[in-house]
Amino acid sequence: MKTTLRRLALTTGMLSLMATGTALAASWQDQLNSAASQLSQQNNTNTQSTASQNGLSLSSLSGLLNGGDKAVSSTSMTNAAGVMEYCVKNNVIKNNATSIKDQVLSKLGLQNTTQQAQQTDYQQGLMGLLNTGSGQQLNLKSLSNTPMGEKLKTKACDVVLKQGKNFIS
Repeated sequence: MKTTLRRLALTTGMLSLMATGTALAASWQDQLNSAASQLSQQNNTNTQSTASQNGLSLSSLSGLLNGGDKAVSSTSMTNAAGVMEYCVKNNVIKNNATSIKDQVLSKLGLQNTTQQAQQTDYQQGLMGLLNTGSGQQLNLKSLSNTPMGEKLKTKACDVVLKQGKNFIS
């Protein structure tokens, strides 16, 4: 009888530990899925395919959240300058981004608005569309105002600002 009770107690304890581990993994996956769905411009329940269509896969999203800059680096400095302007106007970054953006545009020979208007990737940047190095586009506007969405926007703006600093130095 004691042996049966011990086995039952041991089995119950092991099942409890396994359920806890599964719940923690599910919670982490839910957080990643939530962040990926914030990247989505469409109301699609399949967050993995939607995030890929809109610029970031779950793997690049997790890389971004863990400090990787490559997922949100701009393909062109004209797009980066437009994104910097978007970030300043939407209060995502508040440091010297305007000065850096102006220096980047000057170095590119795009000081006046007529020249800027002719640059499609600059105009896309102004609308919050970041053209990434992987040939995809991240829509900063589509990120919600949740803490995770704000963190992703800030990270993207910081990376593009860093690109601008490197370009003008």
